[in-house]
Amino acid sequence: MTDSFRARLRALPDFPEELPDFDPSAGSQDPAELFRHWLSGALAAGVRQPHAFSLATADANGHVSSRMLILKDIDDDGGWQFATARTSRKGGELTENPNAAMNFYWQELGRQIRVAGAVVELSAEASAADWDARPSSDGRPNPAWQLYALKPREIEFWQARADRHHIRHRMVF
Repeated sequence: MTDSFRARLRALPDFPEELPDFDPSAGSQDPAELFRHWLSGALAAGVRQPHAFSLATADANGHVSSRMLILKDIDDDGGWQFATARTSRKGGELTENPNAAMNFYWQELGRQIRVAGAVVELSAEASAADWDARPSSDGRPNPAWQLYALKPREIEFWQARADRHHIRHRMVF
């Protein structure tokens, strides 16, 4: 049974035959600007929820977990913003170990963006404003809601290629 499952997995297609080209030397060297450009391309290609990303965190013992979230903004200080309740598992993990990694994946374009770095809590005012902007907040405050910013140590833009010579553009700060 394992061999047939393995064969089934290996037979699945990887990427579409037609993929966008990417020349790291020709694009913006500002990661936020390059991300916005790639996000525009994802929207034009009909990628559903291109602002969704997997957030990986770890607790104080280094035990990792991940889940899907929505990017809220990229601020002027280069922070990649997301939010959650401080009382959630990820909120607790960020308190114990304020480091995380984001991974955006757009299969239709064969693209992913990985962002890793330290996470900081943003102000109570910014967190309240983010909560109030949610469609389901109904005007009720949520004092546990926290807006965070991931401050990148590294960002990698990855473009798949049909010849399997994928392009990696890694920026370290």
